[in-house]
Order: sequence, then C-alpha cells, then structure tokens
Amino acid sequence: MSTYIKNLILQGEHQQQDFKFQVNDSRKIARTLVAFANTDGGKLLIGVKDNGVIAGIRTEEEYHMMEAAATMYCRPEIDFAFRHWNIDGRRVLEVDVPRAQVKPVYAKTDNGRWMAWVRVGDQNILADTIMIKYWKRQKSPKGTVIQYSENEKTLMQYLSTHPTITLKSFVKLSGLPRNLAENVIVDMMVAGLVEMGQNEHHTWFRLKDPEE
Repeated sequence: MSTYIKNLILQGEHQQQDFKFQVNDSRKIARTLVAFANTDGGKLLIGVKDNGVIAGIRTEEEYHMMEAAATMYCRPEIDFAFRHWNIDGRRVLEVDVPRAQVKPVYAKTDNGRWMAWVRVGDQNILADTIMIKYWKRQKSPKGTVIQYSENEKTLMQYLSTHPTITLKSFVKLSGLPRNLAENVIVDMMVAGLVEMGQNEHHTWFRLKDPEE
C-alpha cells in the first residue's frame, strides 16, 4: 500500500495534486479545496513536504482542521473523502476533493470576504470575474438567449485570424464598456464557441475546439 502513496508523490504537485507539510490554518487550506472543486477536482497529501519528503502528520488535529475548512470556510460546504496511510512509520492523510457540480464554490478570506479560486498547474489563483459570470449563467434556470449582433461577430472574426484576445483588447476593438464586453464574451462561452485560459498573471480567450 505504501507504493501507492509513493507513486503519487513521484508525480509531484500538479493541477490535481497538492502536498501539505501540515494543516494549521483552516482558511488557507479552504482555498485549495475550493480551487480543486472549481476546476477538475484533486487530491491533497497531508504530511508531505513540497519536495516530496514524507514528514508525516503528528495528531488528529490535521483532520479536524480539514473538516473546519470544508464546512466553515467553504460555501457551499465541500464533501471530501479521506484515508490514513502509514508509510515507513509516518502517517499521511490522503484527501480527495470532487469537482463541484455547481460552481462557483467560495472560500472565506481572513477579512471575511467570500472569494472563488481555481487551480492552474500547481497554483491556486483567484477566479477571473468573467469565469464567475460564466458559472452563474450556466446554472441560471432561465438559460441564455444569444444575440448574435455586430459585437459578437467582431469577437468571432478577430478570433478566426488571431489565436487569442484579452478583455482589454476586446474593449478597445469593440468600443464597448468593460461590463458589456464581458457579457459578450460570456455569451460566446455559454454557446460553446469561446473558452477562457488563465494563469497567475493573464487571462485570455480563444475559439473552442469543436471536438472537445
């Protein structure tokens, strides 16, 4: 059984896996839970250092901190699964976080605000406002009626000859106020024509591959 955990550790940290030496701040760990839930789901190995060294957890407090993070500092609550492993005399807590069926999921920050996070590579980053609009539109019972006006045509024509566009560039190209430009992009995302890419510093939009 120890081979299973060691093989996971060999993969390193990535979009669906994170290592935590210890859990001593429920608010902070809530960000990781929410980022996994808002993206592709993921796995936390607690008692493992960033470099993959197994340090082991020391007390049951680690689990209770996880439980507090999932129930008190995530909205809606996150229902995670967990297992304890004994690896060469050291205990590792494996936590599985499912992908949320309804997004966004929010984490409570130190100043009491509820913020949405996503997982990009091995980083947790704040979700872009356009992605939050997209999630909310997806779960709207009214659905979305796409008005394929000049603004939508402008966006699609640009992306037919350029690999990506930023919101700032589209605002300049279309002459629309930022909020209305965001709505046009969200409409095209909901229609399955455009998708968003994001990293720690930039957000961009591109035509969605019809085969995906």
